[in-house]
Amino acid sequence: MDPTHRGPEEYGRDNDGIGEAAGRRRPSRDPLAPDFGQQTPQQARVVRLISGDYLLTVNPVDGSEVELCPPGERPDPPARRTAAERADRERATAPPVPPGPPAPQLPLLERAEERERLARLLARGRSVRLTGPAGSGRTALLNAVAADCADLAPDGVVRLCGHKRTATDLLHGLYEAVHDAPLHRPDRTGLLEAVRGIGAVVVLDDLEFGGAALEELLDATPECAFLFATTPDVAAPTADSYLEEVFLAGLGRGSSIELLEQVVERPLTDEEANWAGDLWFESEGLPLRFVQAGALLRQRDMARSDPEAYGGPDARPVEAPFGHDEDTDGVHIPLPSLGEGAAPAPLLASRLSGPARDTLRFAVALGGEVPHQAHLPALVGDTHADAALGELAGCGLLSPAGPRYRLAAGVTAQLAAAGYGDDSTDRARTAAQHYAWWAGHPSVTPARVTAEADAVVAAMAQLVPGDGAGQTSAAVLLARSASPAFAAGLHWGAWERALRLGQEAARIAGEVAEEAYFHHELGVLALCTGNPDRARAELETSISMRGALADKSGAVAGRRALALVADRSGGPLPGILAPVGDEVPVPWPEEPVRPSVGPTPPVAQTLSRSYADATVVMAKQSGPGAAGGARGGRLAVLGKARRNLVAACAGVLLAGVLGTVVVLGLTSGDGGAQGDPGVTTEEPADRGDRGDEAPADGPTDGSAPADPASSGGEATPGPSGSEAAPSGSGTPSTGSTEPGGTPSSPPPADDKPSPTKPPTSPGPTGSTPTKPSSPTPSPTDTGSPTPTETETEPEPTSPDTSDSASGPSLSSSPSAAASADSGPAVA
Repeated sequence: MDPTHRGPEEYGRDNDGIGEAAGRRRPSRDPLAPDFGQQTPQQARVVRLISGDYLLTVNPVDGSEVELCPPGERPDPPARRTAAERADRERATAPPVPPGPPAPQLPLLERAEERERLARLLARGRSVRLTGPAGSGRTALLNAVAADCADLAPDGVVRLCGHKRTATDLLHGLYEAVHDAPLHRPDRTGLLEAVRGIGAVVVLDDLEFGGAALEELLDATPECAFLFATTPDVAAPTADSYLEEVFLAGLGRGSSIELLEQVVERPLTDEEANWAGDLWFESEGLPLRFVQAGALLRQRDMARSDPEAYGGPDARPVEAPFGHDEDTDGVHIPLPSLGEGAAPAPLLASRLSGPARDTLRFAVALGGEVPHQAHLPALVGDTHADAALGELAGCGLLSPAGPRYRLAAGVTAQLAAAGYGDDSTDRARTAAQHYAWWAGHPSVTPARVTAEADAVVAAMAQLVPGDGAGQTSAAVLLARSASPAFAAGLHWGAWERALRLGQEAARIAGEVAEEAYFHHELGVLALCTGNPDRARAELETSISMRGALADKSGAVAGRRALALVADRSGGPLPGILAPVGDEVPVPWPEEPVRPSVGPTPPVAQTLSRSYADATVVMAKQSGPGAAGGARGGRLAVLGKARRNLVAACAGVLLAGVLGTVVVLGLTSGDGGAQGDPGVTTEEPADRGDRGDEAPADGPTDGSAPADPASSGGEATPGPSGSEAAPSGSGTPSTGSTEPGGTPSSPPPADDKPSPTKPPTSPGPTGSTPTKPSSPTPSPTDTGSPTPTETETEPEPTSPDTSDSASGPSLSSSPSAAASADSGPAVA
């Protein structure tokens, strides 16, 4: 009983309406600290969305659930966005403006001819592939061409980013840009039908694939004109492609110097102009190099005017490499060397602030992905760290990539060579822990997590596989928190990458429960994307793992999804057991009926029948009914529960124990077989102990006693007076006499009685006579017209072994019968 609450604690009930439920804590009385001493309950973020014909419920706890979409919940056909809505969406998905003073607007030099040609080709409905080296100004040219083609197509201009995107991802991105369909992701057929009617100018930067994938993208969108921007190392289109090729070269010497002056915002001196000419020869006129060179000249001007702003004379040998031969008064600072101008990233970073350098270290640890400026204060540990993004953008170290920024071409390698990646593992783990907390917070929408998908996936990729302490566990936690948000945000490319990385990290870390969750999610993803074979494999793996962990709710979710896979693919469900009461009748193969040779106790019969029933249940998993494709087999599969199998096995085990106890009790009586060798299984043992009745080896109906058989059994007369075969010989009893005096069938005519000799040892079959508690009638054998107490119904199993010390022999082999009739037993 809780002393704070008067009511009972069970089931959360109150005490006749007095007090509060015992399952909940009383809220804090201090309104300023409502969460002190207790945890704030957080709701699991469950999202329901439509994927083709499926209704997908993203459940972060037990795994996503998928079912056929009910007719009443099917969405209406998506509506097309208006021009104003497309403009609002483009502004929302653009990279954020870096804080700080605005950067100067650089002109587009020596690109007028390429700009006019691209606009002309797009106006004619032709698709163009713009190829240029990294840093050649492709993004600036795309922005200018997109402005020129704003009114060419009915659906306007659609801006997409191909960085780490597949053809399917780009098709879904085009669908979302034109149609307003929240929480609706069409299947492959619906997607192709929807994008076939889109007429837009698609400007796609950073394309990373070519060949057949590029042709698939073009064939799916016949009404669109594409402007692809890519680098020369990307695969070329196919030979029969209708793409127009436009190559982008570097700037000339004069244009390069003009661009440098625009960045510095002043004319160059003769010394600086000569230095710029050498840089142009080395860089082949790439505009990015001159933007970074202009940043070096600006830093040099600031250092000449205020040397203390860059750390002072003592810190310059480490922080500022370009102060080698400067004067002590800080007035004259030489120009950077040609090598420093060719790889200016370390030199530029050395003159930045501490938070900016930490941001660069995080970017190097994440493979070039720069975290959003809203995350920098938490990662760096400085409340003003968001201003670092403006410093990096002003130095030409960043380039836009969709809704985010990443390090410019070549900057990651230059910083890694300068030592900025020495602690990349620790920083990647710090970023993973931060993103795991942030992505799992209920106040963070899936759209915000989706916008940060590249950095989140990069943090996981840097930790898998990991050899440091806690690396893989941090990756598992991040994948567990971010993957449901990716699914709800309809960014299924990132969802699949996160699940793959999480499954590998869980396998390395030995977290079986989390690995089963990732397998389940991969199966659901494969089912929704039209890959039933992969879905079946992933779901079966998840179900087996969760079954080993006794995770009932997770296993039920997996079975439901697997049943849907079987229903959609039309195949059976291998490996799923049906309940004991719901089996499908299985045709049992015909077997020859073998006669029983000895008495079978009722408990032993129950044991045999229970074992046979359990065998039938297990055999139905691989029998004809399991793979027959019948409708009843599917219902049996769906109704299986693991506890039914456990109960059946427990019943079989209990019957076996009880049967063993009863049989041992029967063999340990007063006149047992071991104490009185003259006692047979047909007659009570106490008849030989009374003096006023016939001896134990005599007949029960008053006739003359017969000589005992050599096998240790009793020879009794048949109905015509002839001697019957010994009853303990191992063959079916043909001359045994019932307690009521009714003789059984006579023996064959050629049987001869063996010499009379008291049995001193068990017969050749190894059976020991037992004392039955009471003559209980049992079903007769097929060869005996009258039921006897020793004959039982033949069992489906073949009893080929027996225990001489525990009960009668169950062997009926011909060899035993032959040995019984061959001659007297040897004592």
